[in-house]
Amino acid sequence: MRPGLATLTRLSTAPLPLLVPAAVFDAFGWCASTTLDWWHPAGGIDLATPVDGTDPTRMVFVFAAGAPAGFLPRELARLHAYGLGFEDEEALAPYGIDDATDGLFGRRLPPRDVLALAADNLNALFWGLHDWAHFHNHGPLDEPAWTELQCDTAALAWIVANRAEIGLDEGRLARLHAELVALSARRFAGEGKPFDPAWMDLARVRRFVDAERAS
Repeated sequence: MRPGLATLTRLSTAPLPLLVPAAVFDAFGWCASTTLDWWHPAGGIDLATPVDGTDPTRMVFVFAAGAPAGFLPRELARLHAYGLGFEDEEALAPYGIDDATDGLFGRRLPPRDVLALAADNLNALFWGLHDWAHFHNHGPLDEPAWTELQCDTAALAWIVANRAEIGLDEGRLARLHAELVALSARRFAGEGKPFDPAWMDLARVRRFVDAERAS
């Protein structure tokens, strides 16, 4: 990796309690989340990208050197994370998120020992954190809206916890929260289920973060 093009920030990713029906996951919190190493441009990230459910671009999970992850599909990190100085480093193929969720759980490999995130915009960072929640909470995906609600809320909490490191102001945080509520409402509507915005209440998310900091 060429030096000087990227900065490595260690994000706090303390786990959230279970917020959805217990049957949604068959192994909730099988591995307690602690931190996530995040590669990003030295000058900061693009905070304007909307989080609306479209596939993230310029995001990839990079394998740690020597990580025991030969069972996972690989591509070169530089094909997905541009301008960060990656050369021959390998990364989880973007289609391999479910493979990683199942494979890390099946082998009881802590995700932090295997993967770091590279992302240069807010949409990519959010979905990277969302996937990070998936890696720690295994489920059959029989209840997609509930599953994604848990992972969305975890990602939102981690963004709140690391707002200073990300460079996110209150206005953009409020907009992000509104985007996530709208996205979750569409998912529940698509399954013909009622949705309560209070499930993702931002003040409630802040209380989770404050409680973790105080513990």
